[in-house]
Amino acid sequence: MRERNDLEERLGSLKKLDQDLDDAATLVELGESENDDATEKEGVEALKGLLSEAKRLQMEALFAGEADANDTYLEVHSGAGGTESCDWTRMLFRMYARWAERKKFKVEVIEETAGDEAGLKSGTLLIKGHNAHGWAKTESGVHRLVRISPFDSNARRHTSFASVWVYPVVDDRIEIDINESDCRIDTYRSSGAGGQHVNTTDSAIRITHIPSGIVVACQAERSQHKNRATAWNMLRARLYEKELEKREAEANAAAAAKTDIGWGHQIRSYVLQPYQLVKDLRTGHTSGTPAEVLDGDLDDFMQASLAQRVYGGGPESVEDVE
Repeated sequence: MRERNDLEERLGSLKKLDQDLDDAATLVELGESENDDATEKEGVEALKGLLSEAKRLQMEALFAGEADANDTYLEVHSGAGGTESCDWTRMLFRMYARWAERKKFKVEVIEETAGDEAGLKSGTLLIKGHNAHGWAKTESGVHRLVRISPFDSNARRHTSFASVWVYPVVDDRIEIDINESDCRIDTYRSSGAGGQHVNTTDSAIRITHIPSGIVVACQAERSQHKNRATAWNMLRARLYEKELEKREAEANAAAAAKTDIGWGHQIRSYVLQPYQLVKDLRTGHTSGTPAEVLDGDLDDFMQASLAQRVYGGGPESVEDVE
């Protein structure tokens, strides 16, 4: 029923756009033939409004993946660089939380591991909302920060790296079989805020899937049982994403359209000094306002990456059609 409703909504939007386009064109033609400037202007304004709607539908068309409509997990991990890298990881963690809030998505913190001095070694967010995974999936990869380090007494410029991994929440329609004998389950004490109970009981759960090497962890709840259930769901989601990645890589092997996801493959640079620039190295899309990007203004970067992923260099834009 969800798929049926989604298709009905998409088709209904296209039919309405087609009808409104005919109506607006008729107004313009009528105004021109009758020398009625008011009618002609009304038709032109209607066409401008339809242009915005066409852009929105063009964006919706990019969410054609099998799991694009699902909720999503987003993990951030620090790279080499000690405290500076951990601080960059914390900045990215906040950036994605702010982006999700801007999209009116629901955000839950699943896991946070604090750095030795500042920032985060790692963190996991659960982002809930329609097309949450479709939006976020192109963010997987290595992100680079260049700035004057606040932790360097000599005020030197530092380069830091952090990796982002995005994978969809697997819903009840998808069955993922996991042999528990292939997994190692570790319990440990949670870190961070939470009171005496969190710090004195082994409530946090880490599951390692030995055949694939995938590791997931959860410490969001005080209950070990709840953390265990969440960790199993995360593992199922990671294995599902791995299978989707394998299928997509096979389907696009000839065109090599898919960006490899792995440590050392940089996808975006954030430069704060000596100049202000954020640049996506896959699409060439840039922004001269890093502060806004780090506050969650990511839609343009995501849309450019989605267009490249779907169309291999981007579709003909609505502006060109205009």
